[in-house]
Amino acid sequence: MKENQSNGTTTISLAALQDTRNSNAITLVEALGLLWKKRLLLLVFIVVGAVVGVFMGNWIRPMYSSDALLKLDVKGNKAGKAMGEMGMLLDMASPADAEIEMIKSRMVLSYVVDEEGLCFSAIPVGFMDRIRHREGRMDVANLVLPLERRGGWTARIVNDTLYEMISPDGDVVLQGTVGIEASALFEGDTVSMMVDKLKGKPGQKFKLGVTTPLNAARRLAAQLRVSERGKQTGVIGVSYSHRYPDRAQSILNSVANVYLRQNIEMRSAEAEKTLQFLENQLPGVKAKLDSSEKKLADYRHRIGSVDMSGETQAMLKKEQDLNMQILNLEQKRQEATRLFKAEHPTVQTITKQLAKLRGELSKLKSSAKKMPLTQQEVLTLQEEVSLNNAQYTSMLNNIQQLRVIRAGEVGTVRVVDYAVEDTEQTKPKKSRILICSVAAFFMMGVLLVFLIRLLKNGVRNALEIERETGISVYAKIPESRNKELRRAYRNGPMYRKGTLPLVCHSPEDPASEALRSLFTSVEFSATAEHPVIMVAGLVAGVGKSFVSRNLAALFAISGKKVLLVDADMRRGVVYSKHKQGLAEILAGKASLDEAVSLTDVENMSVIGAGSAKMAPTDLLHGERFPELLKLAKEKFDVIILDTPPINLVADTELILPQVDLSLYVLHYGRHTADQINEAMGKVDRLSEAPKAFVINHCEREGVHGYYGGYGYYSYRKKS
Repeated sequence: MKENQSNGTTTISLAALQDTRNSNAITLVEALGLLWKKRLLLLVFIVVGAVVGVFMGNWIRPMYSSDALLKLDVKGNKAGKAMGEMGMLLDMASPADAEIEMIKSRMVLSYVVDEEGLCFSAIPVGFMDRIRHREGRMDVANLVLPLERRGGWTARIVNDTLYEMISPDGDVVLQGTVGIEASALFEGDTVSMMVDKLKGKPGQKFKLGVTTPLNAARRLAAQLRVSERGKQTGVIGVSYSHRYPDRAQSILNSVANVYLRQNIEMRSAEAEKTLQFLENQLPGVKAKLDSSEKKLADYRHRIGSVDMSGETQAMLKKEQDLNMQILNLEQKRQEATRLFKAEHPTVQTITKQLAKLRGELSKLKSSAKKMPLTQQEVLTLQEEVSLNNAQYTSMLNNIQQLRVIRAGEVGTVRVVDYAVEDTEQTKPKKSRILICSVAAFFMMGVLLVFLIRLLKNGVRNALEIERETGISVYAKIPESRNKELRRAYRNGPMYRKGTLPLVCHSPEDPASEALRSLFTSVEFSATAEHPVIMVAGLVAGVGKSFVSRNLAALFAISGKKVLLVDADMRRGVVYSKHKQGLAEILAGKASLDEAVSLTDVENMSVIGAGSAKMAPTDLLHGERFPELLKLAKEKFDVIILDTPPINLVADTELILPQVDLSLYVLHYGRHTADQINEAMGKVDRLSEAPKAFVINHCEREGVHGYYGGYGYYSYRKKS
């Protein structure tokens, strides 16, 4: 990015800013190309995902589902019927919602837990048996373990009917038979176990466990799937999954039966309480009736017959009717007060009616006082007998009605379909697990690829580099497609004997074409008679040795005698037939002729790095290195120096003043503009010789394919 300061203002080039943003952006075509380039990595993720999917599909224990259907009687839902279709539009709560919660309540499920022994568990143990789905089965009906040591207990199959119970210490505590409860003493306590069903090979082990009824009921509630079928239908579907199909059927039928039984009991509870109260009161009422009848009989026996006038009999009959009406209203008021408060209009109406009837009865009794004493006494006794008899008869009728109600109560729910055993496996869905696992791992691979791409968010645009530094980019070298050469470089020292440079081995490779373009630019730039060309990188791993060797080979092919010097005495990679190298020459232990080694490329010679006993910076100080270059110019037309990374060591800074042209190899997308500018600032302070950039490892992505890559810069430490 360029900044021009004029009249105290700063103007930023919009074009430079746009190019900087574009260099860091990635298009859809580039993204697809990047994924295609990393297809081997993505394939590894897909394979791992498939392996994990297959493993999980076999690791998850098979599950079998069973379902039942219940029908709720909604005839009492008067509000819903009154609203009709409008109620559905207003999304009124269905009566089934309350029943669904009742099914999942502890009041229902606690009984199911007790009936089905859901507090006890025997889980098979064995990795291979679980993977191959060959685990045994042990249904525990009862299990008593010491409270202080409930963990670590196991059971082992002896044969088809016998099993052993093993303590946490590994000792056999008891041996039991299927269907018979067995018990034994353990550390001053009693342990017992009863097994209903046993299946498996001898030696199969099971991990025993005991949980509280509360936790078992909560777990069962979480596993039950209860929902209303349709809208306002009153049809409730209940389903449950278990590892064994017969257990799923049994547990679900227990839930249906317990819920049905409790529904009936809840509806008949009020009638049961009323019936019990009336039956307890009936003997007292009968005793009062017998007592009043005896009093009337005794009185008549004492005074003889009494002539009752028609008016007296009419008065007696009217008094009996008033007492019956009062008795009936009292019962209605008692029922109303259980539902409403005393201020409710219904209760107030009944109270007013009672007051009116009692007033009439009081007037009637006042009129009776005008009758003769004998008739008054007989009337009083007959009134008492009539009242007690009416009360007794009413209680008998009520008791009979309540008994009929209790006997005929069927509840508001009935079972339409009981659960049946279904042997078709519902879980795991192996194909779904496999697809999800592969998709998940593929997405992880894609995210990793783009994360690596973001971490390497360096400069990729040659124009941006030239604009930022003012230094030309001579070539953009793509990664080679040559798999054979890539394999040879990866399996040993990069430039070992028999390994030809890429431009000689694969001249039609796109990377070879880019290297020839670089050679042309260098040939025009290196105007000295015997030019010394330095090839360096900003950091390690950018491929500067690859560039220097192939550039030397191209000069040799053009007919010039070339000397390639491995000046990286710390981690040299250029192969030489001699052990002596640059380090021995600078140390005075070898001459130029002793260190020069011929290569398989005609006109091309190399000097290896050698084995430095002193620090490379100490060896490069003094006059020996310039004298070496002066002597080499007499024997070779071109000298190419493969130097260490400029940002890592000071060796390159000592070599820079001696060269005629310096090439700096950049890794595509790895270096930021600030890093490049910082390195070039250091170079400008040390040398005024021409310099240029080479961008290596360029990625060509798009519909026409890509260039497969390999690392060019490998290291071999010297002893």
